[in-house]
Amino acid sequence: QVQLVESGGGLVQPGGSLRLSCAASGSIFSTNPMGWYRQTPGKEREWVASITRSTITNYADSAKGRFVISRDNARNTAYLQMNSLEPEDTAVYYCYLQMIGSSNKYWGKGTLVTVSS
Repeated sequence: QVQLVESGGGLVQPGGSLRLSCAASGSIFSTNPMGWYRQTPGKEREWVASITRSTITNYADSAKGRFVISRDNARNTAYLQMNSLEPEDTAVYYCYLQMIGSSNKYWGKGTLVTVSS
């Protein structure tokens, strides 16, 4: 079974930065696309960014210009560098691994990012 473990969340002041990591392990192929969603109370889960095996990236409008997704295929790890953080970025951030040949995803348990003074 696949496991995804996020790390790197925490409390940061507005304008600050955080780097989230997502380590994948288990019965997976390193070619799977990966990405990030986030969710805050009262809102639906929001897609943030994705990255393919060939490092083609896509971002939500809210993340463009501020967030950078990357991956280390050898380590089966994805990252989300978040810069110029705003209070509106406060959320639990979930990493996902896209299943090949399916719309389903494996999910991590999330890491909380709180942007506040």
